[in-house]
Amino acid sequence: MKYQELASEILAGVGGRDNVKSLVHCATRLRFKLREVSLADAAILKKNPGIIMVVESGGQFQVVVGNHVAEVYKAVNTLAGFGDDAPAKNDDGKQENLLSRFIDVISGIFTPLLGVMAASGILKGFLALSLACGWLLEGSGTFKLLFAASDALFYFFPIMLGYTAGKKFGGNIFVTMAIGGALTHPLMIAAFEAAQQPGAQPEHFLGIPITFINYSSSVIPIIFAAWLSCRLEPVFNRVIHSALRNFVTPLMCLVVTVPLTFLLIGPVATWLSHLLAHGYQTVYAFNPVIAGAVMGAMWQVCVIFGLHWGLVPLMINNLSVLGRDTMSPLLLPAVMGQVGATLGVMLRTRDAKLRVMAGSAVSAGIFGITEPAVYGVTLPNKRPFIFGCIGGALGGAVIGYFHTAVYSFGLVSIFTFAQIIPAGGFDSSVWGAIVGTLVSFMFAAVASYLFGLAPPAEAAPAEAPLTETLLNRKQSVSSPIAGEIVPLEQVNDATFASGLLGKGVAIKPHLGRVVAPVNGSVVSLFKTKHAIGIESDDGAELLIHIGIDTVKLDGLHFTAHIKEGDRVMQGDLLIEFDQAAIQAAGFDTTTPIIISNSDDYVDVLTNGHSPVQEQAALLTLLR
Repeated sequence: MKYQELASEILAGVGGRDNVKSLVHCATRLRFKLREVSLADAAILKKNPGIIMVVESGGQFQVVVGNHVAEVYKAVNTLAGFGDDAPAKNDDGKQENLLSRFIDVISGIFTPLLGVMAASGILKGFLALSLACGWLLEGSGTFKLLFAASDALFYFFPIMLGYTAGKKFGGNIFVTMAIGGALTHPLMIAAFEAAQQPGAQPEHFLGIPITFINYSSSVIPIIFAAWLSCRLEPVFNRVIHSALRNFVTPLMCLVVTVPLTFLLIGPVATWLSHLLAHGYQTVYAFNPVIAGAVMGAMWQVCVIFGLHWGLVPLMINNLSVLGRDTMSPLLLPAVMGQVGATLGVMLRTRDAKLRVMAGSAVSAGIFGITEPAVYGVTLPNKRPFIFGCIGGALGGAVIGYFHTAVYSFGLVSIFTFAQIIPAGGFDSSVWGAIVGTLVSFMFAAVASYLFGLAPPAEAAPAEAPLTETLLNRKQSVSSPIAGEIVPLEQVNDATFASGLLGKGVAIKPHLGRVVAPVNGSVVSLFKTKHAIGIESDDGAELLIHIGIDTVKLDGLHFTAHIKEGDRVMQGDLLIEFDQAAIQAAGFDTTTPIIISNSDDYVDVLTNGHSPVQEQAALLTLLR
């Protein structure tokens, strides 16, 4: 499997399968809930070239891997033996703060639907654009079919949310879907329409008057109803005989929850929905310019900490209650500001690796995925991220001034421009969105190009010979293994050979043992014992990776004589490995020795001649 090794290293980095309580993914991130966060090693995960960033926020341990997150998620689930779904029960008795629990619930319910929500929103936007430009007629068969495709998800939203909410709350997902189906059943929609007619008589359930509401496209009622059903389910299971439980428990959940939803939960949740929508409108109407500036500046900060999930239901609720949402357009400048900042860095930098990363991040950012831009380019360089946020504030203020709204939900991206076209066609709000986004993009791009990157370090003074300066700042690294020296670029692994992990050398071992190449501390030891990280007393960060793809052995044939945090002296035995058994299993034992913080040095030079002995001079690091 293409992502099996990355999945294995991620699983080891989060503390192993047994440390995972639940796992979901969004557009670019694996979102773990861990039993013990202290068992996870964020530092070693961040050094993996397949991982963009690791973020701990909202009670989640988030591993950002980029656009191929779905494939990595599947590989992690398969490797860990979770099947199609990672465990979801929180059974360790730990209490989390209210914000963490709220963020976790919201992200767990809405994350699985993000892709199809974005697709539906984009299709709705293009249909609006087609009507405005005269490409389609509203009464045509083509329009009707495409409109049904774009509207089905939102019309039957309670059913979809019934599935994800039931899964998140740990109940029978088909029961919670059936509850969602009852909310959108044609009989209930017809009863709602009849109740709107003058002189309509109220209907009753066991003598209690029923308040009929159109729950199509609603969000909050089904979430509360699903939660209630999932809480009732274990109660009924305890009192119902096991021979009857499979059908009596779902029966009781439906009989209790559906009437209670129509009589109490639905009206109260609908009142709360309207309260939230009108409350937001009140705040927005107070000063749309300030609202736009604040949202444009702070959105990416919220994304970094996972707090943006608290606003996603509010956007969807605005669409459900008001038929439009003015919050989403304010985020366009926030997204495109980071894209512009990344473009400025790409055009300015002389670092080939950074330029390639920025180029791919710009492409992803245009389509609404900003994590590669933020974590890989702008945030590490600090000033471009700030310029992107300032640009977002400027553009958000412009869009707020023009009261721009969207009329369908989707990821904020270049496609959002199609979603802001009102039924009457192009107006000032559309042009306001275009101008605000361009202001944000151009400001961030120009500012990042001119001031985003720190100036290159000044060369040593001419009167101080460079050779003498380097000799005074050199550090020596001895060989941890006896064997044949292999240039790093000849290693049969693109990650090591490309130098992405740092400069260094590789050795084909003569003996199955690794000793400490420097005096220092063990900062990381993989669970599979095939790799070890050491920080020398002089500040050099070394990675010794025994063999190629040997993580797949899951620790077989490796014996560690140290643990993380141990103090080691040059020559101390670190790891023993059965070289013959590893080779018999089909693995290459060529061992890269990498200086992970190579960027802190002028150069990393190979000293030794092949073959090299243990503790013989191997590398010289020049500052």
